[in-house]
Amino acid sequence: MARRIGKPIKRIDGIEKVSGLANYSADLDLPGLLWGATLRSSLPHAKILHVDVARAKSLPGVMAVLTGKDLPDVRFGRQIKDMPILARDKVRFFGEKIVAVAAKDKDIAEEAVSLIDVEYEELPIVSDPLSSREESAPLIHENPETYEGAPPGTRKGRNVVSFVEKSHGNYETALKNAELVFRHTFKTPFAHQAYIEPHACVVSIDSVGNVHVWASNKSPFPLRAQVANCIRIPLANVIVHLMPVGGDFGGKGSPMDVPLCYYLAKSSGHPVKIVMRYNEELVASNPRHASIVSIETGVRKTGELQCLKIKAIFDSGGYGGFKPIPEANLPGVRTAGGLAYRVPAVQVESWCVYTNNQPAGHMRGPGYLQMAFAIESQMDIIARTLEKDPIELRMVNLLDDGDTAPLGGELQEVKAKQTLQKAVTASGWRTPKDGPYIGRGVAIIQKHPGVNATGANLVVDDSGCIVVRTGIPEQGSGSHTILMQIVAEELQVSEEFIRVEVGSTANLPSSGMGSGASSVSHCMGRAVLSAAKELRQQIMVDIAANFKVNLSDLTIKNGYVIVLHGRNKLRLNFRETVSYLVRQRKASYNVTSVYDLFPGVKEFYYREITSFCAQVAEVEVDPETGKISIRKITTVHDVGTILNLVAHQGQIEGGLIQGMGFGLMENLVIEDCRVLTTNLGDYKIPAITDIPPLRTALVHSSIGGPVPYQGKSIGETSCIGISAALANAIYDATGVRLYDLPLTAEKVFLELKTKRLQVNSQMADK
Repeated sequence: MARRIGKPIKRIDGIEKVSGLANYSADLDLPGLLWGATLRSSLPHAKILHVDVARAKSLPGVMAVLTGKDLPDVRFGRQIKDMPILARDKVRFFGEKIVAVAAKDKDIAEEAVSLIDVEYEELPIVSDPLSSREESAPLIHENPETYEGAPPGTRKGRNVVSFVEKSHGNYETALKNAELVFRHTFKTPFAHQAYIEPHACVVSIDSVGNVHVWASNKSPFPLRAQVANCIRIPLANVIVHLMPVGGDFGGKGSPMDVPLCYYLAKSSGHPVKIVMRYNEELVASNPRHASIVSIETGVRKTGELQCLKIKAIFDSGGYGGFKPIPEANLPGVRTAGGLAYRVPAVQVESWCVYTNNQPAGHMRGPGYLQMAFAIESQMDIIARTLEKDPIELRMVNLLDDGDTAPLGGELQEVKAKQTLQKAVTASGWRTPKDGPYIGRGVAIIQKHPGVNATGANLVVDDSGCIVVRTGIPEQGSGSHTILMQIVAEELQVSEEFIRVEVGSTANLPSSGMGSGASSVSHCMGRAVLSAAKELRQQIMVDIAANFKVNLSDLTIKNGYVIVLHGRNKLRLNFRETVSYLVRQRKASYNVTSVYDLFPGVKEFYYREITSFCAQVAEVEVDPETGKISIRKITTVHDVGTILNLVAHQGQIEGGLIQGMGFGLMENLVIEDCRVLTTNLGDYKIPAITDIPPLRTALVHSSIGGPVPYQGKSIGETSCIGISAALANAIYDATGVRLYDLPLTAEKVFLELKTKRLQVNSQMADK
């Protein structure tokens, strides 16, 4: 059998999904199932004076109507528990849930919602994250420091969700060594994940009080804990059944409507389903944070970076509960946004603040895209000011082996310069441009792999087939196929004899935080690899005992066990042999392995193992309209062993296209804290006609990374730097520097118009 790792093995979930046979949470039907619907706030900040539900309750077919006053005064969230199940006395964002209804069908539920009247007292709004910390700003949460899970930074000032400081080196000394200091501010908007499947969930309570949950959620074990904590029942009484997830991109980790479904089910005595409409998704789910990032960078006139100070403000919206990490700030902050340069001194300050905008959560590369747009745009500004080629400035400052990483620690086998040089060659950076208003822009970033405590279970019964049992749902990345390949590689069997199974949190080993942060192939892959090695060992020990030979007399290859028995060489079919052993021992093989990195080793991985991505965008700009046409994009990745060629390339291209959308068009338009982009017709994401020729090139690492067989993470790197590369290309084509996303034709046109007026004015003066 050929080596299974590195092959373009087809997706094991592909046929079901493309044929429509796959069942998602919204497809689930149970006896007596009711439909849930919610009334949402029409104001972004208001006191709730009175709620009249009488007409809704009297509508035939309505089985339950709940307001915040009908529920326990508890709050939930992934880390900071600041979100009520239903608003009680006050709403904090436009679209917050106030009343919930369960009815015999969807139409009745929605009609009941339309019959509810709410009387408000409107309150002043906070729309700007810059002003939210001012003493004169309206207070959104009265005592946020008292919330369960609230980080110490909450006490840093008014309307503060969290505050994080990171530093390395002596900033003041480094600043004195700088001959030039550059200061710029960059802004990014809210951006939705735009997954095909909206949030959906079903909750049923059985006869002994167990709560069964089916949800479009990538993190079943944290979901179980969050629900148990919220509804105040023992953890063991909440059972989350894993379902396929129809797209995630960071947005499917929150309980969303599950606690509400529970109370509707409890009140009605029936299981309840809620499926969010897409206008609810765009108004009230958990988009990427809007940001304001200010950067101060000191350099020598020769181009060497001396110091870097970043002050970032992230708009958390009305609540902070959609974020899964303790400080509630973003992972990109903790690594200075993927900074790939040698800098003697770095200071990072990051504020996450409450406003009355839509609550924000995580999206692919959280924090990295906002920070990288700012850092890599400013690197281009510095290069142009110093009259240096943007590539050469980066080459002078890129990390090398043995260099200290921007925020401390030493990196291993650094491939930054090789990655950038390959991007230069592959993109034709130095070749002449074939017309006016054509520009090229570059960006380079680094990213560490995600870390997660996960467990996997392998079972072999008397059929001889291997079942891989995992608590990671398949969210579209092909992770289950990767896990199957690892088992096939380690046991040298065909994929047709391996089945990946998901069940429930009641009978699966924990998957930790679930799918996210480029951690599945790394951490769940390690758990599966460890279990496969142990399973192989147990099987070989039993075969050795049966044939009375030493373990050294056994090899396994291409679906067969080779036994050296005296002068004879026996060739045993692996599956048939294992089937015989199971019957002989009267028990299945059953191996569970847990992969967890204790804190010290976590730091080792975050500091030592990284991968680089360099991207070059080539654009053409119409000077009369500002229209931006992308001619081509080249992306180069520093990789280890590639586990699945097709999945790997899919992650690169999918991430690149998402990053391109973030750079050029995606924008949840918010006016006076009200989301105006309420359907996918208005919320623009790249379509097939928007995608330019894409070229991928790879730089292979001899050491590799922590993923099984020395692989490296790939899920997020391609989306992080492309917005900066596009902004830099637009400047190269037009001389127009844009400091806020998205990079639209209108912005380019207005800047070009301003430049023309300035030129005309100067000519008139002469």
